[in-house]
Amino acid sequence: MLKLLPWLAAAGLILLPAACSRLPGGAPASEEILKESGEADANFALYQVNRALLPTVAAWPATGKQERLGWLPRHQGAKTQIIQPGDLLSLSIWDSNDNSLLTAAEQKMVQLQDMKVAANGAIFMPYVGDVNVNGLTPDLARAKLQQALEPVVPSAQVQLAMAEGRSNSVDLVSGVAQPGTYPMPDRNYTVMGLISAGGGISSSLNNPQIRLVRGQSIYGTSVDNLLNNPRLDTLLRGGDRVFVEEDERYFLSFGATGEEDLHIFTKDEMSAMDAMSVAGGFQDGKADPKGLLILREYPASAIAPGVRGPRQQRVVFSLDLTSADGLFSARKFQINPGDLVMATESPINDALTISNIFGNFFGIFSRTGIIE
Repeated sequence: MLKLLPWLAAAGLILLPAACSRLPGGAPASEEILKESGEADANFALYQVNRALLPTVAAWPATGKQERLGWLPRHQGAKTQIIQPGDLLSLSIWDSNDNSLLTAAEQKMVQLQDMKVAANGAIFMPYVGDVNVNGLTPDLARAKLQQALEPVVPSAQVQLAMAEGRSNSVDLVSGVAQPGTYPMPDRNYTVMGLISAGGGISSSLNNPQIRLVRGQSIYGTSVDNLLNNPRLDTLLRGGDRVFVEEDERYFLSFGATGEEDLHIFTKDEMSAMDAMSVAGGFQDGKADPKGLLILREYPASAIAPGVRGPRQQRVVFSLDLTSADGLFSARKFQINPGDLVMATESPINDALTISNIFGNFFGIFSRTGIIE
């Protein structure tokens, strides 16, 4: 045993500072953050999250990647299509007159296939010339073409078929089983109708988002929001492009959580409790439920005079999940994109760590024959 004394003395010198200050670990203890926030030169502000603080934080400026894309409400459209430049019209002209200008002997019908509507909205008709059909429904265009033929072929009857061109089609670009260009069957064609035609949304997308590009404008919302609000299932216009993509917003988890990782938002609004669920909860026997921390950095404009915001750009929000108010507040506290969710370690782990180190020392000593 006398041989052991020098080693114990050395171990004591090593471990004494560790007993007074925390040993290195995967995450800090909550008391360390509390202590540091009280220092005069602390470069962050600490807020204890409770029921009273929630409305205050909600009024502060947004942080992280916060896309504020508007969306278009739905309006009822017509059940028919309208003819636009680029559409293809096929005409079947019937004429029972034996001396018809259009049909040969023993022929009662002539077909004019795939006549493309010109940029000025007109098509060319034999013996008539250009006839403008832009903006007309197929039925109105048929009546107008027949009327234009009557002075030349009084007994003519016209049938019209339409194939939608680019101006009457929309693009479904990504995020579905069958992306491609889809013709609009009528002016009541909606975003969800287009996605359904494309085979539905890919199941691999996390909280899928819809982006509608119309001209130089971009509109956006989530699929979940669209499904829960049918009035938002907006009508499409020819030339629209629709993208379905995964939510790009994320938060980070660190410390004594079940998983330290980057996590994509699983829904439009995530609470602190949602974030902990996604991150795997607390590590049993290691985490301190009184010290769930949310680290967030605000823009410099958030602390400008006259702006409702935090005291400093860097903010630490602390939640105590051992109290009823803390639990309810965690369900209401909104996580922002880019937030760091940190589960601190329980102070008891320091004592356990020191105990483990002593145990390792004694194990090594026994194997080397120092202890007799």
